Amino acid sequence: MVFMHGIELCKKFHFEFVEPLLSIHFPNLSYSSALIGPGSEVLGYDTEMSTDHDWGPRVVIFLQAGDLELVNEIRQALQTNRPEHFYGYPVDLNQTVITSLAPFLESKLSFDFTKSPEPLVWLAFPSQSLAEIVGGEVFRDDLGHLTTIRKQLKYYPHDIWLYLMASVWNRIGQEEHLVLRAGYVGDEFGSSIIGSRLVRDMMNLCFLMERQYAPYPKWFGTDFKKLDCADELLPMLMQAQSAVTWKTRENALCEAYEGLARMHNRLGISEWMNELVSPFFDRPYKVIQGGTFADAIARQITDPIIRKLSQIRLIGGIDQITDNTDFRLISQWVTGEQSTERSIIRMLYNKIPEELYGGEVGAKEIPRVLAAVKHFLPVLPLSYYLYPL
Repeated sequence: MVFMHGIELCKKFHFEFVEPLLSIHFPNLSYSSALIGPGSEVLGYDTEMSTDHDWGPRVVIFLQAGDLELVNEIRQALQTNRPEHFYGYPVDLNQTVITSLAPFLESKLSFDFTKSPEPLVWLAFPSQSLAEIVGGEVFRDDLGHLTTIRKQLKYYPHDIWLYLMASVWNRIGQEEHLVLRAGYVGDEFGSSIIGSRLVRDMMNLCFLMERQYAPYPKWFGTDFKKLDCADELLPMLMQAQSAVTWKTRENALCEAYEGLARMHNRLGISEWMNELVSPFFDRPYKVIQGGTFADAIARQITDPIIRKLSQIRLIGGIDQITDNTDFRLISQWVTGEQSTERSIIRMLYNKIPEELYGGEVGAKEIPRVLAAVKHFLPVLPLSYYLYPL
């Protein structure tokens, strides 16, 4: 049997099975049907290997809130009439989700999208989760609500975009000299590790510059190859990561830095920046001075809250703060709307201590933030959540 990609299979499943069945049994039902959420097929990267688990003909059916009482009837109708196989693939209706849009989004992003998210809220959204919502395909959307929310989440608001790019440039500026300093004293292994960190940062910056959500590690490199800049930068980045001497690594990194600087200037988001590497003080190696790019971008932020946050620390969003999978998905741990776990990330962004935030946040909120942080310390040490320093 010739392999069929999941997105094509699920599209056929909707139009050839789900929609005809619902039109017979529930002719007046207004609903949406799509393939979004988790799964390699949502990003278009599934292969025959993907079929061994959590893969197959399926859809996510979104009902209006007032029609949720029909969930069991709809599932029963699907179950009663389901084929054993669909285009040669077994049908498991447990993989078909029937819900409404609001709780689905709330479970993925821990936010009530009946309200418009303020800019700070976006910093707590993992890029993989956003990619899962705007990726895939919508097969039917009677009321247009799913299409509307996908357009709303298509990419970060402008000032969040600027803040995230500034944060990544800041990361580069903090380590671009360390990779060379380590090599200079003979620590090629340490230099290689830092070089790999810089390569990842530069790849993340490329995703941001091209306004694409970076996927999680399995598809990070694969998706990077689809970016417009990949043909130019990928050979340099691969050389930087695989180099066995720090001077070779430096040369590759410098070429990549200059490519990123040219990309930055083409965006036209700040004053023109020097596109050439330069010496790091009087030391015998060169850097791009990433901190200057960070500062130049941060100066363009106009939202008062995001601007103040950038003036305190360019810590970035959740994807820059941690690469721990469980912590990135912290909003999905529990379902209680008011639980500390579901709000801790936004609390940490929103409730910055009063003395750092110019008095706009009340000091009475600080104990709640500290209590929230303390709640997690017995679970895992904080260093476990953070990038290794």
